Amino acid sequence: MKLWIETLGCKVNTYESEAIKKSFLLNGYEMAFGPENADVIIVNTCSVTNQADSKSRKVIRSLKRLNPESILVVCGCSSENHQSDLSDLGIDILIGNQDKIKLLEYVNEYLKNNKKIVSFKDMQKAPFENMTIDNYQDRTRAFVKIQDGCNNYCTYCIIPYLRGNIRNKDINTAIDEIKSLVSNGFKEIVLTGIHTGSYPNLVKLIREISKIDKLERIRISSIEATEIDDEFLEELKNNHKICDHMHIPIQSGSDNVLKMMNRKYTIKEYINIINKIRQVRPNINITTDLIVGFPTETEEDFNECIRTVNKIKFGKIHVFPFSKRDGTGAARMKNIVSDIQKKRRVHQMLEISEKFEKDYYKKFIGQKEIVLIEEVFDNYSCGHTSNYIKVIINKPLIHNENYLVEITKVDNNVYGKVVK
Repeated sequence: MKLWIETLGCKVNTYESEAIKKSFLLNGYEMAFGPENADVIIVNTCSVTNQADSKSRKVIRSLKRLNPESILVVCGCSSENHQSDLSDLGIDILIGNQDKIKLLEYVNEYLKNNKKIVSFKDMQKAPFENMTIDNYQDRTRAFVKIQDGCNNYCTYCIIPYLRGNIRNKDINTAIDEIKSLVSNGFKEIVLTGIHTGSYPNLVKLIREISKIDKLERIRISSIEATEIDDEFLEELKNNHKICDHMHIPIQSGSDNVLKMMNRKYTIKEYINIINKIRQVRPNINITTDLIVGFPTETEEDFNECIRTVNKIKFGKIHVFPFSKRDGTGAARMKNIVSDIQKKRRVHQMLEISEKFEKDYYKKFIGQKEIVLIEEVFDNYSCGHTSNYIKVIINKPLIHNENYLVEITKVDNNVYGKVVK
C-alpha cells in the first residue's frame, strides 16, 4: 500500500503530518512517488484565512479527480471548521483536529467495512494528542510540537475554536524526542505549537536540550511579546544555542485596533519588550505578523501603524489582509474598510517591509556568519544563518553541514563566500 500526504498551513500541521506518515510507514506502507500512484491520500488542511479554506477545498477536489480510486482522508482545521461544506467532495474519511495519530486505524476500518467515516471530537475538552517523530525527510531543521491550542481568543482568529484550549507535551517526552532527532543528524530544532510561548516549562526545556552536545541551534517558531519575561531574557542573553531570530506577532501598530482585536498589550509595552531583547541581543532579527484592514481600522489607525513599525524596524513583516472568520468577534463588527483600501494598505506595508528586510541584511555585508546548508545544486548552495538570513553560496557544499561564510552582496538575494 502506498501513501501520499498533502500538508497545508502551519509548522504544527507539518509536524503532525510527519507523525502520521511515521505511523503508516511503521505498519508496512510506502510513500508514493506522487498522489496519482497512492492507495491512500491524506490532506491535512488549514483554515487560518478564507484563502486557506479555499485552497484546502481546491486541493481536495484536485486530488479526488486525479486519483478517484484512492482512499481520500481529510483532517485538520478546515475540516473542523467546515465539516458540512466538505461532505459532498467524495471524502472517504473525514475527521477534525483530534485523532490524527489514529488515522491508520480509521483507514483499516474503512478497508474492512468500505463505509464512509466521519469523526469529530469536542476540541474544548480534547487532551494533548501525543505524537513523536525521530526524522524528517529532506529537511535540515526539525519541528517539534510541544503545545497545542490557544486561550487568547483574539477577535479576528478562529483557531482557538478549531484547536481547543491550551495543552502541552510532557517535558521529558519532548526532551527524549529531541535527543532522538539530534541522534539522527539534526543540528537545528524548532520548538513549535499553536501558542508556543504558553508552554509552562519553556525556559527549562530550552536549558535541558541545550545540554545535548550535537544540537547546535534552538529556534522558537513564534512567541507573544507578553510571554517574554526576565527569565526568558536572561536565557536569551546567556544561551547562544538559541537562534538570533525571534518571530513576535504585533498584529497592529495601533492601540485602538489592538484593543478591538483583544490583544493583551499596548504599543508602548510591545516596544519596551523589543528594546529589552535588543539590549541582550543587539543584532537579533525580529520578524512579525501584521493584519491590515481590520474592520475598525481608520486611516489614522493605519498611519499610527506605519509610525510604529518605522520605530521598531522589523527584519521582516508578514502582512495579511483581514479575513472575516464567521463565529469570531470581529465578524460581528461593522466594517469600515473597503477592499480597495485594504489592498492599498497591504501594498504600502509590504513596501515598508521590503525596505526593512534589505536594510537589515546590508548590516551584515563583510561580516562572517555560520550558515547551515539546506539545499545543494550543481553550481551553488544555500542555507540560513542563526538570524534567519538565507545565503546563496556559488559552489556546491555538503548538505546539513555548517560553514563560516562572509556575506559579500545584497540585492534581491543575499550572497556569501566560504571562509572556512
